[in-house]
Amino acid sequence: MKQVLTIVCKLQPTKEQASQIEATLAGFANACNHINNTIDPKLTNAVRIQTLIYYAVRELFGLSANLAIRAIARVSANRKTAKQKKSLVKEFKPTSIDYDARIFDFREKDWTASITLIGGRQHIKMDAGNYQKGKLKGRKPTSATLCLHKDGNYYIHIQVKDDVPELSDSEIVIGVDLGRRDIAVTSDGDSWSGETIQRVRDKFSRVRASLQQKASKGTRSTRRRARQILKRLSGREQRYQAWLNHSISRTIVNKAKSDNAVIAIEELTGIRERTNQKSRSKTERRRSNSWAFYQLRQFLEYKAIQAGVSLIKVNPAYTSQMCHSCHHVHPVKGSSYRSGKTFKCGHCGWAGDADLNGALNIAVIGAFVSKPRGSGLACSLSKNVSGLLQDSVLLCAVGESSLTSVRG
Repeated sequence: MKQVLTIVCKLQPTKEQASQIEATLAGFANACNHINNTIDPKLTNAVRIQTLIYYAVRELFGLSANLAIRAIARVSANRKTAKQKKSLVKEFKPTSIDYDARIFDFREKDWTASITLIGGRQHIKMDAGNYQKGKLKGRKPTSATLCLHKDGNYYIHIQVKDDVPELSDSEIVIGVDLGRRDIAVTSDGDSWSGETIQRVRDKFSRVRASLQQKASKGTRSTRRRARQILKRLSGREQRYQAWLNHSISRTIVNKAKSDNAVIAIEELTGIRERTNQKSRSKTERRRSNSWAFYQLRQFLEYKAIQAGVSLIKVNPAYTSQMCHSCHHVHPVKGSSYRSGKTFKCGHCGWAGDADLNGALNIAVIGAFVSKPRGSGLACSLSKNVSGLLQDSVLLCAVGESSLTSVRG
């Protein structure tokens, strides 16, 4: 089994090379926009687009043969993605270029990236750290992306393929409940509080607001100084969040590997859109929208593959409302089953940490979903004395146990 990793290295171009990179990025973006504006928006096949506009792109924008092909492929891929989302591709910006083996080469002997630009081939020095050198040593990568980052520097994103072990097949499951109050809680009892990261986010938000006000209304020297500080602080909050998510995901994966267990997490796709529909304060919206649960899930996924640990996603429905002890699902409205961080079951009397209860439920569901013979989950409606189905009582069999849900 192969896993594709992206190794990011900062480039150190000369002034002449930097101007060539800038011209190539602009030419590539202009070519993409020309293709997108000229060709019928419904056409997504790269080969058909190429037959219609390839020579015109080369002549108009001075791109090499392979760069023109990559521009056509970029437009085709973006149109296919937009089609799935039922939207249209609007504009391409001069921030990145895709490279393949014909126009990109990594040279370990002098740690340079050999890439084709407008004006010819260039060997550009790479600023590689120990991690990058360890991943690239002895490799011959065949694809990369040239990027202009927000800091104004140029980077090369090199894709390498790693051999990974076969994924584990175990009946032991570690459930992971993701949240804002606690970033992650596992069914083993490990937890990572979200108080620190929320405090850091709130601090950065206040500092940015103050500096932005000074940058627009202060004296000339004050505005200049405020802009300098904003530039220095740019990205620091994101880097801290990424470091924290790396640490959490590494600990969870290492624990699963040592226990020969499977990791189960909630499928939270679309949760931000759903929560934004609720009426909340500006502060709560900012905190919710800066919750980096998707990044944590991505880190868990690729680290699990590297370690040979299986990771499964389960439906989050009722995981926070069900008691893991008796499987009683409490009603959503008008219930006092959860108070703050405490979950109290009105059916069996179990009381404890609400996030731990959710993680234990995720582990139970994951244990059945991960079984080769099937999920083992089945639902049936009971009948009353008249023979009619009762929608107030729902019996869901989970293996040998039953889940009872009473509404209203």
